[in-house]
Amino acid sequence: MGFTANQWAIVALVLVLGWLLGLLSRSGGAKWRRAYEEEQEARIAAEKREQAAHEHVAELERQLAGRPIGPGTAAAIGAAASGTRDDLALIHGIGRNRETVLNEAGIHNYRQVEDLSATDAEILETRLGLPSGTIAREEWREQAALLRRGEIEAHRTRYP
Repeated sequence: MGFTANQWAIVALVLVLGWLLGLLSRSGGAKWRRAYEEEQEARIAAEKREQAAHEHVAELERQLAGRPIGPGTAAAIGAAASGTRDDLALIHGIGRNRETVLNEAGIHNYRQVEDLSATDAEILETRLGLPSGTIAREEWREQAALLRRGEIEAHRTRYP
């Protein structure tokens, strides 16, 4: 029992219509299109963040343009690279900003802080914009002595 030409035509037509119906009802195309659009939005957002970061960097560079690097900065960098520089910010009352000023003034280690004379301390207080007597009141010399000797725990206990 064989198929007639009309029956073969109907089978072919049903197969083609089934294939077209399958393509039309497939949701995969929409899924890929959605993924593409999300990726495109994410890329645009990343480019905007990058542009904002570049603008921020340019603004910071404009702000710093009038501030040349101080003469002590190169010495501070050299001292840090050679390992002869102590972390002066561990001394309570100094902090990172004042440490930079101290480094620019040629003070790089605990021994130098410990050996400050009263006159040197006054000059340094003026340079840092501190009230007179701050170095003595906050006991920078004593703290430097403890840290130089490696008595870090004693320093933490005495100067919390």
